[in-house]
Amino acid sequence: MDDEKRNPEEPAVDGPGEPVVLDPGGSSSGRWYDGVTRYQWLILIIACAGWVFDVYEGQIFNITRSDMLLEVLDGDEAAAKAWGDNFLAIFLAGGTIGGLLFGSLADRWGRRPIMIATILMYSIFSGLTYFANDIYVIGVLRFLVALGIGGEWAVAASLVAEVFPKKARAQAAGIFHASSILGTWLAALSGILVGSHWRYAYLLGVLPALLIVWVRASVKEPERWQAIRNSDVGQKSGSFRDLLLNPKWNGLAFRGMLLAAVGLGTFWSVTVAGQDLVRALLLSLGTDPEVAGAKSKFAYGIVQAAGGGAGLLAFGPLCARFGRKPTFIAYHILGLLIVPVVCFLPQTYTQMLFILPVFGFLTLGMHSGYAIYFPELFPTHIRATGASFCFNGGRLLAVPVLFFSGWLKGREDVSLQHAVWWLSSLFLVGIVVMLTLPETKQRDLVEN
Repeated sequence: MDDEKRNPEEPAVDGPGEPVVLDPGGSSSGRWYDGVTRYQWLILIIACAGWVFDVYEGQIFNITRSDMLLEVLDGDEAAAKAWGDNFLAIFLAGGTIGGLLFGSLADRWGRRPIMIATILMYSIFSGLTYFANDIYVIGVLRFLVALGIGGEWAVAASLVAEVFPKKARAQAAGIFHASSILGTWLAALSGILVGSHWRYAYLLGVLPALLIVWVRASVKEPERWQAIRNSDVGQKSGSFRDLLLNPKWNGLAFRGMLLAAVGLGTFWSVTVAGQDLVRALLLSLGTDPEVAGAKSKFAYGIVQAAGGGAGLLAFGPLCARFGRKPTFIAYHILGLLIVPVVCFLPQTYTQMLFILPVFGFLTLGMHSGYAIYFPELFPTHIRATGASFCFNGGRLLAVPVLFFSGWLKGREDVSLQHAVWWLSSLFLVGIVVMLTLPETKQRDLVEN
């Protein structure tokens, strides 16, 4: 970028476009992307590509698990249902452990090598699922895939936050997390294309390994991380002791984890229930079960997901304009209000298709905020560690919510609609937690 075309408040660049100074502040005037360098766009594209396949690896199991488990368990439907729930818990546990482990290693060893390791891990073990014929082998492979997925998110979110200037950070991080919707669509389309031949959908999961060549050639360690590594603070890089025992950071870490737990708990118990709500409505209208299943997958995987993607994309510009706290709180309030609407108002499939995008927008959109907000809470030497602790620790806290959700939805005296509505009360917890957290709009990234 020529000097005369550069925003005067944007830092000079060196080499591939990495800011030399530690504070890529940027001007608060003009369009958010004015002055964003070619290298910064490249980092965003690479981060998005990794996150798309992260989500694909998680969602493809939801879409194919019925065919997979029935084949491996010789058609035992009761066992298939039980193992499906167990695998979800295994996946969440793996994501938590992987996120904490690789987040800490990214602060110690650098963003690039850990991004390569995590992408390689979830790609290889997803591809190996193609050959699996034993239920326990599949469980181990799902755990190993989750390790890589949990770690990659923390590294990519921290990298985007550190590379982009302050005025563009929220929008860039929002785009990064919103790209997840492409992973959901890719999984849905793959599930439709492979039909009952579920193994081919996992073989496709090997493709992200090709990203490694691109990452190795293109990604440079952020100047922020290099400066910290060469300082006295670098000795504490990736330290859980500093994160959890230092009163300056531990309160933020635990409250951030609780905020993520609300979002992840409501995602698996409320947002994902959109497919079941559609299917229940169609069956009540006398629709053939096979047709109801196909229509509900389309309604959830395509229509509702489109609304969710729009909500994810909108979060960045909204929090850049109004602040992180007001945007989080507004999404939680509106999510609380839309759930009874989608549960009780639609009387036809067409009506449900009109409401589902709004439902997806309001209940899923807040997830972009985690990629924006969590890296802003912690200093560079524990940024990936802290962001990962919040997001992936939230996965672990969401496990009891999932067990409670399964118990509640399985009760004969509680309708699915009422169960989902009651579970949405978790959004109230998110509002309370967010009121106790700091506003980070227009604040420089913390250094120590």
